[in-house]
Amino acid sequence: MKKWLLAAVALCVMTAGCGTIANRENSPSPAENQRLRANQTNNGAEKKLDSAQSAKRLEDLASRVEGVESAHCVVAGNTAVVGINVSESADRSRVGTIKYAVAQALRKDPLGVNAVVTADMDINRRLTELGDDIRAGKPIRGFAEEMADLMGRIMPQLPGEVLPKPEVGKTPKPTSSPARQMPLGMSR
Repeated sequence: MKKWLLAAVALCVMTAGCGTIANRENSPSPAENQRLRANQTNNGAEKKLDSAQSAKRLEDLASRVEGVESAHCVVAGNTAVVGINVSESADRSRVGTIKYAVAQALRKDPLGVNAVVTADMDINRRLTELGDDIRAGKPIRGFAEEMADLMGRIMPQLPGEVLPKPEVGKTPKPTSSPARQMPLGMSR
């Protein structure tokens, strides 16, 4: 009985071992998968640019748009503020069209996806001064506050900061940061 049991186990082991060799064509081994992955490369990867190079690239992209006389850019992290100078004789609708064209040009570039475009002369002047100070290597105290102020002038009210109108007889629910709440009807 032991001989029959031993023979049956040996037969099962040999059958199982031969089955994997015969199936080798259909299922590559993990070693073959490793070789395939090692050969895959991304030749189109772009080099990481610093903020000065990114700003220059975005300025060049914006300047190429028809109607833009010059452009100035400041990059902070993954956000860029691009100020454009347009002809003084351009009417309001033409300026809006130019801003839209610049935004479309920047959106096509990976560096310009999070860019904010403005044609406001005051903001553009401040961007120019800020960019000049950065390029000169001056330590900028309050750089974050200056950028926040510029962004606040472009986008004065963010949807997350708006409190819903209370229903009659109910008080509004506090948001997660009560210090940032403004009275109803007032904006920053």
